[in-house]
Amino acid sequence: MVQKFHNAAMLVVGDEILSGRTRDANLYYLGSYLAKHGIELKEGRIIPDEHETIVHHVRELSAKYDAVFTSGGIGPTHDDITADAIAAAFGRSISHDPRAVAILENFYPEQMRNEARMRMARIPEGARLIDNPVSAAPGFVVENVYVMAGVPKIFEGMLEGLVSEFAGGQALLSKTLRIEVGEGRIAAILGALQNKYPDVKLGCYPYGHDGHYAARIVARHRDEKRIVEALSELRQKVEVEGFDCDYEA
Repeated sequence: MVQKFHNAAMLVVGDEILSGRTRDANLYYLGSYLAKHGIELKEGRIIPDEHETIVHHVRELSAKYDAVFTSGGIGPTHDDITADAIAAAFGRSISHDPRAVAILENFYPEQMRNEARMRMARIPEGARLIDNPVSAAPGFVVENVYVMAGVPKIFEGMLEGLVSEFAGGQALLSKTLRIEVGEGRIAAILGALQNKYPDVKLGCYPYGHDGHYAARIVARHRDEKRIVEALSELRQKVEVEGFDCDYEA
């Protein structure tokens, strides 16, 4: 089933992310992955393992974007409540899905099956399953919401299996110009350039370099020609001001 997406949002669910005990890697991976398929990740939210909070954000994001991806909260423990919240968000019942049960029974020997593990077979009514090539327990899709695991390797494996569904369009391209000066010195130039090229996204990312301030200017567009035009003009204006700059590979 090929879906035509132009934009998406991500909802990261997990107290462990908010507390700083675990660093999220899935938002970064998803953004890069979708960009290659011409889909723009417009928003990312990190929320706690709270039923009503998940329900609220799922409904809001689902109505706002073409697709929503969630990570976390579909494991075997008592605080894995994302599946129940997704069901509630769309007014669906949830129960042990025969398809998911069969997958887990095939993966775990009988002596290793228990109530906690089989809890991962609870799927909202009418959902499509997402294959999990790493640890078997499936994710699922309800309407335009893709519910996936929080463990990065599992999340990535699930996402790779969905590639045939994504038909976003031409890939989002980017090119970086490094300027050896602090962002404050080039802010006016950047502002004027953004006004001239409103369709090209220009991001300014300051950093320290060899004991002084510098900035990376990243231009994003689906048409490489527009990127080159914008950055070429920026480079010319910056060099006129006497600042060193160069493209990054």
